[in-house]
Amino acid sequence: MITLAPRTAPRSVRAALPDVFPVRSARSADAAALAALSQPFVRSGALRARSLSLYVADAADFLVVDAPDGTLLGCLGLSVHPAGAGAGRGASGVLYNFCVAPGSQGRGLGAGLLTAALVRANSRSLTALFTATTGSGELFRRHGFAPAHVAAAPPTWVDSLSPDRNSRILTRSL
Repeated sequence: MITLAPRTAPRSVRAALPDVFPVRSARSADAAALAALSQPFVRSGALRARSLSLYVADAADFLVVDAPDGTLLGCLGLSVHPAGAGAGRGASGVLYNFCVAPGSQGRGLGAGLLTAALVRANSRSLTALFTATTGSGELFRRHGFAPAHVAAAPPTWVDSLSPDRNSRILTRSL
């Protein structure tokens, strides 16, 4: 487990926050909570819709942050893609379904989840991480990500992207 401290907040807000937010691996029992946390972002178009069965199947991909009452405050998936034949590089990872509950944004939870994902990626000896974003990508850029050409990304992941979303691909070497 990795812990992260909340950003400095006004005293009235700090009093309601725990000293640290533990980041843990999700379990299949978290699937419904992952889907519920993601729904506002799906409705806004920031995330693709995923079925509950996908959250169950992919639960081990996710890192999550819990509120003291057990409610999920944030999540980030990391899928591993083996090196392609003749690619000349090792396995890479894809970060996906990154969200922090609207009432919990601005506290550093997203940065903590991203940092934990980088630690996990390094522990799995991945050579690069990729993500697709329809937003600014500012948080990713602050963590060393830069725009990438589609040809550099895992082909199976690229094929799953919807061209209608106009996502930009970002990468970071590890």
